[in-house]
Amino acid sequence: MKKRYWIPLVGLIALPLGLYASLKLPVFGSHPSAEDRLRYSDSIAFNSTNGSFENRRPELIEKMRAENSIWTMLQEWFVEREDGTPTSKLPEQAINFVEFLKPSEYTKLIWLGHSSFLLNISNTIVLVDPVFSEYAAPVRFLVPRFQGAVVSIEQLPAIDIVLISHDHYDHLDQKSVQYFVDKPTQIIAPLGVGVHLKRWGVAAGKIIEKDWWASHVVNGIKFTAAPAQHFSGRDGINNNETLWASWILTSEQSRLYFSGDSGYDTHFKEVGERYGPFDLSVMENGQYDAAWAAVHMFPQETVQAHTDLNAKRLLPVHWGMFELAYHKWYDPVEALSIVADAQGVELLTPMLGEMIELDDAIETMRWWQDLM
Repeated sequence: MKKRYWIPLVGLIALPLGLYASLKLPVFGSHPSAEDRLRYSDSIAFNSTNGSFENRRPELIEKMRAENSIWTMLQEWFVEREDGTPTSKLPEQAINFVEFLKPSEYTKLIWLGHSSFLLNISNTIVLVDPVFSEYAAPVRFLVPRFQGAVVSIEQLPAIDIVLISHDHYDHLDQKSVQYFVDKPTQIIAPLGVGVHLKRWGVAAGKIIEKDWWASHVVNGIKFTAAPAQHFSGRDGINNNETLWASWILTSEQSRLYFSGDSGYDTHFKEVGERYGPFDLSVMENGQYDAAWAAVHMFPQETVQAHTDLNAKRLLPVHWGMFELAYHKWYDPVEALSIVADAQGVELLTPMLGEMIELDDAIETMRWWQDLM
């Protein structure tokens, strides 16, 4: 069905969604207890007065919400857009897990689409923001995938760590998390996200929550949560009850940075000064719009943030799998490549499933240009 035919139904959809949320179904996760909030009170990002987390400049989110009508955004969302989604299947490479799991002096990475990717860092396997469900929303008709996952979650090798940036549906997927309930996998997440994980059956002993600038070490790899300029919430009603974060991964083998979701702010410069230089920045680049520029970067800001970090190579994520904004599906990476080339930034754009190894000779194709 064309999106424009959904416009008269927007109001009918919004009402049952609100009722659906009020049922407190598992997909919406859970909420912090009074004891949890007391535990959060030491966080530099927690406002004990209103009981929620906030950015360095909390007024930005308030301003964004005040200036944008939900009704107008919903109407625009359901309008059919040219090239909002691909007209053919995006190219993929079959994943060679034998090669991926081989010990190496270099970190290996496989992009799975949007912000999901696999790392083999110092022979420890890390899965970041895994979303293997067919949709990135509480109901399946809202945000379907462009295409099926390049590999099923059951086909993955044993995962040592699942790393989560925040609790939005395109980063924290209930079904994907529950796959690890009966496995020894640890889940590292920002402060508060554990309330969702525990509701979904993850044992408390397998959950590591971190505040901004706090670290956890596994197999010699230090995972450090860092600031991001974003927000949280799964039901549209209770916002910012859990923290959002970017992540710094440091080991003897490499230094990596993952932005999570973030608008542009001073934290990129601060991270670069405190933890740089980085071998690779894995950066949000996609699902942007002037209406929510405070919480998602435009391509030129992504390049600037990468430069602030003092990173050698830039790999864009948060594009290529879900339609969550009004731009064409390929706009983010095409615009980014133009800015990166102009500024001499080394850009990595692997296909879905393609493995890259962070040695001194990496070549990737600009494969999306054949589909524009």
